[in-house]
Parts: sequence; C-alpha cells; structure tokens
Amino acid sequence: MPSRQSPIAFSSASPTSSIFKKKKQASTPSTAASYLSAVSQADARARAHGNTPMSTPALSMSSSITTSSEDTVLNDSNELFGDALSYPLTPPTSEQVFTTVHSEFGHCGNEQYRYTSQHRAGTEYKSIPEQDPPYYILLTTYISYIIVICLGHVRDFLGKRFRAASYRHLLPYDGYAALNSDFDSFYTRRLKLRIDDCFSHPTTGVPGRTIMLLDRYSPNYNKTMIPTGTKTRGLNISSYNYLGFAQGRGGCADAVEASIERYGVTAGAEALIARFLGTDDALVSSMGFATNSTIIPGIVGKGSLVISDELNHASIRYGVRLSGASVRTFKHNNMKALESLLREVISQGQPKTHRPWKKILLIVEGLYSMEGTLANLPAILELKKKYKFYLFIDEAHSVGAMGPRGRGMTDYFGINPKDVDILMGTFTKSFGAAGGYIAGRKDVIDRLRLQGHTGTYCEAMTPPVLTQIIASMASIMGITMPAEKPSSPLSPALPAWMPLVPSMIDGSDGVMRLRRLAFNARYLNRALRLLGFITYGHDDSPVVPLLLFHPGKMAVFSRMMRTRQVPIVVVVVAYPATPLITSRIRFCLSAAHTKEDVDTLLRACDEIGDILDLKQATGERRPVEEIISRAVEIVNMDEMP
Repeated sequence: MPSRQSPIAFSSASPTSSIFKKKKQASTPSTAASYLSAVSQADARARAHGNTPMSTPALSMSSSITTSSEDTVLNDSNELFGDALSYPLTPPTSEQVFTTVHSEFGHCGNEQYRYTSQHRAGTEYKSIPEQDPPYYILLTTYISYIIVICLGHVRDFLGKRFRAASYRHLLPYDGYAALNSDFDSFYTRRLKLRIDDCFSHPTTGVPGRTIMLLDRYSPNYNKTMIPTGTKTRGLNISSYNYLGFAQGRGGCADAVEASIERYGVTAGAEALIARFLGTDDALVSSMGFATNSTIIPGIVGKGSLVISDELNHASIRYGVRLSGASVRTFKHNNMKALESLLREVISQGQPKTHRPWKKILLIVEGLYSMEGTLANLPAILELKKKYKFYLFIDEAHSVGAMGPRGRGMTDYFGINPKDVDILMGTFTKSFGAAGGYIAGRKDVIDRLRLQGHTGTYCEAMTPPVLTQIIASMASIMGITMPAEKPSSPLSPALPAWMPLVPSMIDGSDGVMRLRRLAFNARYLNRALRLLGFITYGHDDSPVVPLLLFHPGKMAVFSRMMRTRQVPIVVVVVAYPATPLITSRIRFCLSAAHTKEDVDTLLRACDEIGDILDLKQATGERRPVEEIISRAVEIVNMDEMP
C-alpha cells in the first residue's frame, strides 16, 4: 500500500480531466414547458433531415477541466446539452431528446433497453449463492491486515517515546486523561487514514447521472485535504438516485419552485402515500433514520420480543434499544434459522418467568443496501400465518425501485400489502427528497401518531420537500389533476398550481424510469458475474456489491476509476460497515443511467479487474464486448447459464 500519494492520485487537476465539458448556450429554458417547446423544435428540424437515431451516442473521450456545475440544454444551434455529446450533422428527434439536463438524466430511446422488475409467479424465490474467493486471496488479505497492524503498533510505540507532541491526543496530559483511546482509534489512524482519499469525497451540485467532484490533494499522508479549486464531472455510480429524480430541472423541480411561492402543500401527502402503497393510512417523518428509531418504541416495549435479521440497518437497532423490548437475531435471510428461532422463543416465552410474550415483531429489510439481497417475503408470510407474529418491513431501498409499479417488495412478489402489518420507507432514495413514512392499517397508524416519538419530538417536513415527494410519487403512480376538494380524506389530489407535464401526470414517465432501472440493474448484475467477478445480491437489485477483499485494493480501485479518461465515481465500503475481509465496491444504479453508461462501467471493471486480480468467481465467463453486444439477451434470459 503506498505510504504517500501525489496530488495527481487524489484529483483530476492534471491535464487529464472530465469528459463532461460545458458548452455555452444562448438561453436556458426555466420550466418543463420550455423544454417541451425546445424538444418540438428540435424534432421538426431533425425530421426535415430524415435522421432518427434511437439511442444516446457513446460518451465523448475529450478531456477538459469542468469549472462550473451549470449545464446547458437544447438551443437553436447544433450543440447539445453540455456533456460533450454530439450527434452528426442534425439535432436529435423527439425520440432522443428529453425534458431534463442530460448530465442529470441520460436519454435512452431504445425500448429494448427496458425490463420489468417482478418476481415470476409460480417460481421459487432464488437467491444468488455467495461465493468465497480462492484460499490465496483470503490468506493474502489476512497477511495484509497483519502487516498493517504490526507496523502500526511499532510506530505507536516509538512515536509516543520519540515524538510525544504528535501523540498528545493519545497520552495523558496536564492532569487530563487522553482525549482518544489509541486502541479504539487504531484502525482509523493506521489503515483508514492511508486510503482516506477514496472515502467522503466532497461533491457539489445535483447527484444525477453525473456528479461534480471537488478536486483535492494531501501533502501529509491524508491527514488534511487541500482543495485545488478545480472540479471534475464524472459518471455517478455512487448515489441512491434509483429513479433519477435527483434533478435540478424538470417537472419535479418546477413543482418545488412553485411550492416555495405558495403555502400549504402538506394536505394530502399522507393520503397519497397510502394510496401509492395500497394501505389504509400513512404518516410521515422529517428524517429517514428517525422514522425507525422513533416509531419502533411506539410498537413494542418491555415484555415484547423483536426478531431482527442480523444485517438490519443501524436505525432499526437503535429503535429496538430505545423500546426496551427483548431482541433476538437470526442468520441473514435464512428461513430455516428463522423458523427454528420462532419455535424456541414461542415455546420458552419470556426469560425467567416463561410467560408468553406480549407481542412478537419480526423486522426485516426489503432490499439490503450492503448486500444487494432481497427479503424472502413469500416464505416469511408463510411463517407469519403459522406462528402468528407481526411483520415490519423496512423498504428504504426497495420502495420506488422494486416491482412493476415501484411499490416495493409486495409489488415485486405480487403480494397484498395489507398482509404486512407495518411498511416503512424513506424518500431519500427513489424520490429524491428527504424524510420517511410508516404505512399500514388505519387503527395502527392512528395509534402510532399518539404513541410514537415522531410527532412529539421531530419537526414537520418543509413544503418544498413535501412537494418533491408528491410530484415524484404522482409521476410513478399516474394521477388525475387537479381536484380542489377531495371527495374523502383518503382521496389524494394534486394542487391545481403544481406544474407537472402530461407524461408525469399520466404515469408514463414513472413507468419509463422503473423499466430503465430494472434493465440497468439486471444487466450490470449478470454482466459482472459473466466477467468473473464475485458479487453479492439478487439479479434485480439496483445495489450491486463487487468484492475486493484486500485493503490495498480499495484505494487503488477507487483511484483508477476516478482518474480514467471517462471518470467514474464509485462508493468504497469497508469495515466496520462490512466484515473485515469482505471490503467491496458498491455500485448504485439509476434510471438516469443509459445502457451506454453501464457499458462504460463494464469496460472499466474488466480492465481494472484484470490488473488487480479481482476475477475470482467460478462459472462461465465471456469477453466484455460479447456481453455488451448481447445485453438484451442476457437481461431477458430466465436464468444465468
């Protein structure tokens, strides 16, 4: 592992820089209606030349420093959008152009690059088995950590004696105890610090299809990072922007701007959420993490038992601790282990007294963000009928991203949402907003409004955030507008002033986004396995973990991706978020990505995977160009060969 990196290793301040070059424009349309007008004009010009290509051209290989986060849009010249993308001779037609800035949502006019995210009826739930790497990979990974740990302890021992001033925060001083424990901070100081340039990289602007990085370098082994003052735009494979609603312009943005000029948008939001999910009622919270941590104590308490998947999110664990309920965990997504645990806790009852539990609540996630696995909901519901427990599903990552209508795991498996007692989700991923919700039976939701901590201790959601939620959810559902006076409290309607374009009102925009996301997710999952990489998760998961194992490969993979001619921004996940030896890259796909974007990512992974010896999976392998050319066939096959 390198002990010192040059500025070039951390930034793109060198002549090799972003391919997403800004182009000058005469004017920028400010509303969705303006975009549609520009689309019509471009379409008329293109049809006059008889040219109708069907997909976005490949990303340009030109390089230039991007000095502004502002992007261009359709104008009267033949220049396009600001991504250094260009079509030959003529402007695009309406099949190609789009109502948002290209860097935020890439256009893909080819209907073959679509798929429906849905479990096939009558087929058994099948999870992709996790593969272990060859023994030499595990052995060298452990040796890497042993070397780092041994050298780190030697440096600490010598440093405290010969450079005490540099270790003052780890030593007693002037009657005070040490500010930090050298043992507790050892991992952070001696390993994470060395590769800190691949964590928490500062960004600016909208995290859409592309993202703007603030370039930086370190002169002192990553202890401090110094901005260079330049910016680099790269392909964004790192944000939870599943449906591509993270946009600075377009229908949702126009609606939010209109809401800022008005007051009183909160009415009907909860009813719209309940209608979207197919439940009786819903309540909203202003913070996603707080939704779990403040609602769970309102559901269970002393004398109750929570059964939790071992990989459940920290917000669930925190909420269970606050509730005072007993908790037992079971092996991740293992239905045999779950049933065995249910038999034990029901037969034994509460500790010491052996009285029956007041309540048993099973908590699982719909889509696990570190593993890319899906909850086996059909099997869980069979156990629910047999053992009579309550079921709580955290759909923070699955709602909006899974199912033919984007309604989460019940939609994906074709299950009645009323069979699940509590559906929880957040708006920070698929909906491009903030906050979370709880949905279920009306009597349960009414009880939680009084008994949960959300209403008492959390602030209300702001009108612009609620507007983003309503506009994006309405785009997925399709909804009739306007209606000034809903016929009932649970009949949501969009305000008359909300400026949504027809494709968002009739739901066609949402269907397009869902099907694009499903294609991208299935394509990348299967393609990476065909290339020979070890990945976790389900074929339809938009979160795709690629296993690295070695600590040194984390930083190298991230740097090689970021400093390519086409910069690619990825997320590195390591201990303590994952087990020590299963460090990984976590690709987060979006409907904003085009098929060409995924092709670019696959070519980069193929090249870097050969260099870093990452292709350790067993099974069939294919060349990357064959995979790219047969993408539609690979996505639509029932099972991988």
